[in-house]
Amino acid sequence: MLAPFSKGPVHVRFEGEGVITSATETGDVCVDTVRTAILPLYEQFGIIGSKLELRVLQRSCAGPGGKGGGGVVELRFGSQVRLPKTLHLNRSPGKVKRIRGVAYCTGVAASGNARMIHAARGVLNPLVSDVHVAAQYDQAPLVSSGDKSDLKGKKRTGIGFGLCLIAESCSEGVIYSADVPAPSQGGVTPEDIGKQCAYQLLEIISQGGCVTRVGAPTVLTLMAMGSEDVGRVRLGRDVVATEDIIGLGRDLKKFGASSWGLRDGEDDGSGDIIVSVKGTGVGNVGRKIA
Repeated sequence: MLAPFSKGPVHVRFEGEGVITSATETGDVCVDTVRTAILPLYEQFGIIGSKLELRVLQRSCAGPGGKGGGGVVELRFGSQVRLPKTLHLNRSPGKVKRIRGVAYCTGVAASGNARMIHAARGVLNPLVSDVHVAAQYDQAPLVSSGDKSDLKGKKRTGIGFGLCLIAESCSEGVIYSADVPAPSQGGVTPEDIGKQCAYQLLEIISQGGCVTRVGAPTVLTLMAMGSEDVGRVRLGRDVVATEDIIGLGRDLKKFGASSWGLRDGEDDGSGDIIVSVKGTGVGNVGRKIA
């Protein structure tokens, strides 16, 4: 969130025992969702998308007990702005035109990717003709064994698998995402993960709006920091009513932002909410006005 306001390009490398690239059971999204469903949202605010890059050099899942790690991720954020543009994303989200995704396995049989993809396509193919899911396999990363008697000892960690799906609407800038990891205690087949992720994606699409629950905090925060004009975004009623979004609105107001305006969307039967946000003009003093 701070990278668009830095004085120069940002290059951050995340690595070590605490880096988990997959989704987690506690609700964290995987690195693929950040790359394909959250970073594109910055383009709506005048940030050049071609200068944003998230590279996964080593994948790692949560593993048994949720204590995995050892992944390596690089973030390059090369587009900085003085003020985010005012957002007007209150049009109808339209219909889904294509679905993309990534199936990933770390330290388990690579055939699990094909099984997850086949199960997900079995649910989605009758609904959308353009479905493509990539498969990625990595060996489990090596981390310190923690044995004091053998300081150079290594062990494999971050074993697991999961699926990330992205649905793109015919309306530009509207993206829906779903993330399902294999539970740390095991006992779930790749076919179960594939079907669960596909059904989760359909449920998120049914919630409506132009921004999902995952991307809404990013959009609403940048709108509150933008130029002193009123921006509008269409959100699903179930998204606005979540504890996270209500808490974000209260926090922003506490830090000096304006209150949000809420009204029902157009009379199209969608039940969406139009959220109006007045920017506070939090500018980047390190950059001159272009």
